Amino acid sequence: MTHTAFLAPPAGYAGAKRSLILAGGGMRVAYQAGVLQALAEAGLSFHHADGTSGGTMNLAMLLSGLAPSEMVERWRTLDPKDFAGFMPLADYLRGPNLPAMGSADGVVNKVFPHLGIDIARINEAAGMTGTFNLCNFSRKTLETIEHTALSLDLLIAGISLPIFMPAVRKGDAFYTDAVWIKDANLMEAVRRGAEEIWVVWCVGNSSRYQNGAFRQYVHMIEMSANGALFQELERIAEINARIVAGEPVGGRQRPIVLHVVRPEYPLPLDPAYFFGRIDGATLIALGYEDAKSYLARCRPEGLPLTPEVTHMRDETIGLTFRETMSGGFALGATDPESGRQKGQAGGTTLALHASVMIRDLERFLTEPEHPGSLAGSIEFAPFGGTIIGTGGLFNLFNPSGEAGLKTMVYELGFRHADKPYYLAGRKLVRESPAFDAWTQTTTLYTVLHEGEDATSPIAGAGILSLGVADLIRMLGTVSTPGTDDAAQSAAAIARFGTFFLGQMWKSYGPHLRGI
Repeated sequence: MTHTAFLAPPAGYAGAKRSLILAGGGMRVAYQAGVLQALAEAGLSFHHADGTSGGTMNLAMLLSGLAPSEMVERWRTLDPKDFAGFMPLADYLRGPNLPAMGSADGVVNKVFPHLGIDIARINEAAGMTGTFNLCNFSRKTLETIEHTALSLDLLIAGISLPIFMPAVRKGDAFYTDAVWIKDANLMEAVRRGAEEIWVVWCVGNSSRYQNGAFRQYVHMIEMSANGALFQELERIAEINARIVAGEPVGGRQRPIVLHVVRPEYPLPLDPAYFFGRIDGATLIALGYEDAKSYLARCRPEGLPLTPEVTHMRDETIGLTFRETMSGGFALGATDPESGRQKGQAGGTTLALHASVMIRDLERFLTEPEHPGSLAGSIEFAPFGGTIIGTGGLFNLFNPSGEAGLKTMVYELGFRHADKPYYLAGRKLVRESPAFDAWTQTTTLYTVLHEGEDATSPIAGAGILSLGVADLIRMLGTVSTPGTDDAAQSAAAIARFGTFFLGQMWKSYGPHLRGI
């Protein structure tokens, strides 16, 4: 049965004709679900959407009838290990002649069903034209398939990256992932009359060249994907110059406007996601944050058509971990302890799912505030469940201005019912007997403000805590972005641990010595 795709223009729409470009990025395109959630909240709609490589999965979800909020939930609950599929044993026995390292079985039998991808629904979608890009390997050309003609084998071909998945044969031709030719088909949007092109970009583009065979395989993808994009930007710039000169190219009266949402730092690679060093919820939160940030600062004329539009900051050695704290919480309470009691009595809890990111460990260790950032979400039934946050802040052993007291700061903004809220939490580390160390470093005194920051009126309060099982899970998520070297990673974790224990000793050590 025909259905209208989400993010399609509403009836009577008379605004700019937009195209949405969902570029590739492997399994990490969970990031795009967060971006789409933010674009939907901003009221943006699109006449046309195009997908390449991993981006085809999100395009398939949209055309299957899923709202961005449902896409977020499905990506959040997806087990990335479901992507794994194995070739028949006989193929592995071929040794160097192996067709690929894995098969599409996991994608077809687990990933697509979990993500809600339905080929029949895609074929029947109305309101938005979808185009899927493939590489016809036999001809070494790019082929673009409209959603009405998409089949399961073509969708699989679109994410069949050489080495990792075998090529898909259709008729006399072999098809693979198109990322080596093009990762974002902007000219397809131009051909379809787009006045605004919104690109969601996940592939890395930093200045640093890294060691290691896998990193350099990824660098090849980065060079191909970014290089092809920049050529398309040059073509659009030429079209815009002709329009400005008075030539009505394709009937256009105004230059084509470009918008790009991309990460500030390169996203962790697929192995980090597959092995749990980052999770889908964090990727979603990062995408949501980046889209919100771009929407807040974007201009009607868009971005310049230059390579800098996808450039990201170089990674330095950092440290990340994920932490979930929960506890009694009550709206209307102004004091964390009373909020905890009211929340427990009424069965109302709030959970903070926080991914702490220390982008530069050296800076973190040397600056007095020990600054980091926080991406994540809050889970609060009175507000309807899980809400993605923005503008997260993290400080460890931050001087409070009060003698003998340091704080651990966890803050996260979010929106509910079209209102801004700001969750401000503090762990209070006081100079005290050592038996208080566990309680103080795992107890978050939390106040919810209705507004943009912690100076806004208080809307609720409570106390969140980290249990032993939560701590064990948290320790398993510690990773060191910015290096793939095991020795460097171990050294970074050791430096952080030495700092943490040193700060703890400053607070509790004197009591152990009887001072």
